[in-house]
Amino acid sequence: MQTLDYLVFLLYFLGISAYGFWIYRKQSAGEAENAQNFFLAEGSLTWWAIGASLIASNISAEQFIGMSGSGFAMGLAIASYEWMAALTLIIVAVFFLPIYLKNKIATMPQFLQQRYDSRVSTIMAVFWLFVYVFVNLTSILYLGALCLETVTGISFMYAVIGLAVFAVFITLGGMKVIGYTDVIQVIVLVIGGLATTYLSLDLISGGNGFSGLSILLQKVPEHFHLILAKGQLIKPDGNDAYMDLPGLSVLLGGMWIANLYYWGCNQYITQRALGASLDTGQKGLLFAAFLKLLMPLIVVIPGIAAFALLKENLITGISKPDEAYPVLLQLLPAGLKGLAFAALTAAIVASLAGKANSISTIFTLDIYRNFFNKTASESQLIRIGRMTILAAFAIAILVTPALKSLDQAFQYIQEYTGFISPGVFAIFILGFFWKRATTNAALITAILSIPISVLLKILAGSIPFMDRMGIAFLVAVALMVILSIFDPEKEKHKENNQIVIEAGMFSASTEFKIGALIVCCMLAGLYGVFW
Repeated sequence: MQTLDYLVFLLYFLGISAYGFWIYRKQSAGEAENAQNFFLAEGSLTWWAIGASLIASNISAEQFIGMSGSGFAMGLAIASYEWMAALTLIIVAVFFLPIYLKNKIATMPQFLQQRYDSRVSTIMAVFWLFVYVFVNLTSILYLGALCLETVTGISFMYAVIGLAVFAVFITLGGMKVIGYTDVIQVIVLVIGGLATTYLSLDLISGGNGFSGLSILLQKVPEHFHLILAKGQLIKPDGNDAYMDLPGLSVLLGGMWIANLYYWGCNQYITQRALGASLDTGQKGLLFAAFLKLLMPLIVVIPGIAAFALLKENLITGISKPDEAYPVLLQLLPAGLKGLAFAALTAAIVASLAGKANSISTIFTLDIYRNFFNKTASESQLIRIGRMTILAAFAIAILVTPALKSLDQAFQYIQEYTGFISPGVFAIFILGFFWKRATTNAALITAILSIPISVLLKILAGSIPFMDRMGIAFLVAVALMVILSIFDPEKEKHKENNQIVIEAGMFSASTEFKIGALIVCCMLAGLYGVFW
């Protein structure tokens, strides 16, 4: 990086820091000492802030580095994670969000406690804390530091610490600061991301910019299929890409489990909309769905372009897929490199902040308040929340170096998150829509969620992990149904259910319906063209 790049990055850093501090100071004294405001920004976020925050929290180094690496190895098929998420967001807005808001849910463990009991909620709270800290937080830090090391030459550990400190600064201000700074983060990551896409296509086309997309289609047509067949695309490591993205499973199978769990039952994501009105929350989710349609252009196409450029010896230095995006960043001219670097940092910091805020929320409201200090004041809860943020980052910094052996981090994250998502989603979906689901059934399913997935990996390791997720989900559902039917205390559990669900809850405004129809039509067109 040159002087101009550092100046561009410094401008971004100072701008986002000053804006976050202004948002924090703008709060009244009452807001600043209100725990609900700190954790949820209750009533403070507009629909566009909710949508932008969802995307900023979701799009991170995991996508910029990991998904670009998967694009390098597997092509456009990896974009199904993004495009199917757009449809998932609409489903969550119509069928999940009304339940949460009607019942004033602040955390996912709180929903489990009101629907089942404290045993189920506590087990899942602990599960989530471990996954968020040891899988999500660490992988984001790892991928971000890997890229910073490649682009700037800064040592890996200094990069890890620097990203963590920047994220802590944003996170300690609470959800309102995170939500509104995320709007700026999204603008930066889109503009900076498009700069990298433009460069890669410009190199492919010999100086004709975005027209290089059609040339890319001609040079590596095997990388432009959304639905893969066995043996259709072999990755650089010699493995069949079908094992990661098994054909129609991305439309009809395990991809739904991953997406519905992530977008509908995941504190890290749902938290953005839990403090809003239903109309505002639904519009925010719809806005996020539109942004999701754009993401593959920013995070997948550069990886495919890097594969084509390496194939024709136009670039060098890529020894494994996750190095594709950092190598492209090195080719950007002065100024644009700083902008792309700022975009990547924005994505990383926004995701780290969102993750840390969710860790803080779950630990403070579901663990600390329930088991250590039931009469804690608002200021005490906020103080514990901030201490939790610092502790989570300290642990992540220590664990992150252990991930250096990864080849494709995005697939690592998906597979190991998939150990918990089938069982959790089964507990949630039956808790929503089947009144006879009992607490004992949910408790046993929660305890067996990870063992079921581990057992399937051992016994059926030759089956793609996405299909194993689908099988694990069906096993978990069958287990819950059988246990609920034969539960001797089923009537008692039915009476303890505190969740209110009414048929009239599941509605949306005309504007939302029109927007949702447009998203569906665009998805149909994309899959029709790139099947």
